[in-house]
Amino acid sequence: MRMHAAKRVEIVIEAVMETRLTEALERAGVTGYTVLPVSGGGGRSGRWSREGQVGRATGMVAVVCLVRPARLDALLEAAFTVVDRHMGVVCVTDAQVLRAERF
Repeated sequence: MRMHAAKRVEIVIEAVMETRLTEALERAGVTGYTVLPVSGGGGRSGRWSREGQVGRATGMVAVVCLVRPARLDALLEAAFTVVDRHMGVVCVTDAQVLRAERF
């Protein structure tokens, strides 16, 4: 089967920012993404878990999308309009996909 180059972008962000992020991605031309709950983790601010949160904290989500390499810059610019002022991590990796017309 013929494979096509793509970029996989994973954005981990506070769950309360999910809608703002996905709307920004859609405005940038991203045609599909998947949102996954994040059950916990650790980083610069220490360890955390969804169960251990109190108050207004709603946890984190991971937004995953695959795009053609030519669309990556627009996606990243859109993502950073949201992520820049909030907790979050953006990861970009090379990927190979079937059915390139879907991306």
